[in-house]
Amino acid sequence: MLIPLGVAATPAAAATAPTVSCTSGTAGLAAKLKKDITAALGSRKGTVAIGLYDRSTNTTCTLRATSAYDSASVVKVTVLATLLWDAKKHNRYLTSRENTLATAMITKSDNNATSTLWKQLGMTKIKGFLSAAGMTQTKPGAGGYWGLTQITVQDEQKLLKLLTAKNSVLSDNSRDYALKLMSKVISSQRWGTPAGTPSGVSVHVKNGWLSRATHGWRVHSVGTFKGAGHDYMITVLTHGNSTMNYGVTTIQNVAKAIHKDLVPKASAAAAYVPTSTPQEAVPEVPAN
Repeated sequence: MLIPLGVAATPAAAATAPTVSCTSGTAGLAAKLKKDITAALGSRKGTVAIGLYDRSTNTTCTLRATSAYDSASVVKVTVLATLLWDAKKHNRYLTSRENTLATAMITKSDNNATSTLWKQLGMTKIKGFLSAAGMTQTKPGAGGYWGLTQITVQDEQKLLKLLTAKNSVLSDNSRDYALKLMSKVISSQRWGTPAGTPSGVSVHVKNGWLSRATHGWRVHSVGTFKGAGHDYMITVLTHGNSTMNYGVTTIQNVAKAIHKDLVPKASAAAAYVPTSTPQEAVPEVPAN
């Protein structure tokens, strides 16, 4: 029986809601992560999708891995990867102009730079990269609206894996370049998955936030982390948040639980505070 929107779920219906699923090569770790991530979500409102992969312990956790979300600015990592993939195909380095645009796009989440690169690349190259990367669930936003690209945890985790290990899609130099930019994101935009990062662990992050008439605020964070004997990546996508900060708190609760469980004896780095004036809304008009 279909349940109309807005009708409270019955206990039976609630039991079928997606739950966190974890596997691990380390005894007891999967159960602990499942318990602690679930507790971190607690009474949080909105819809949350989660991906965790740690190469060192062969640990994976997922929640709503194939649910689609408006990308907001996390798509900027895909734009950068497409630019680097295309440059590799033509056996060339990025131009000075492209480097300037890419740096602004990732480190400051500059929308104009993103629109310029999105237009330069065009849909054929963007779709070409998505195909090469196996990101089959990602649907580029139409008409220049890159921030409305549909993304999933599964595909974002595929992208982060490409950035953090040798592969045939991106050159080693390209991967190093992308991670370097993600490590230099301005402090006001380093919230989300880095929250609770253990000391001695490197952080590479890209966040996105966007408010629309439906589903409230979309607040997302993707990050890769290496150190203390671990090599892991986290994606958290959310929508249905009443405010940006509400979504940030949800993501950071999850991130803190993950970092603590993976590296339990390390001291946690301070959480970053989100900017009070987010500037990552989708362009009001398509790029021209």
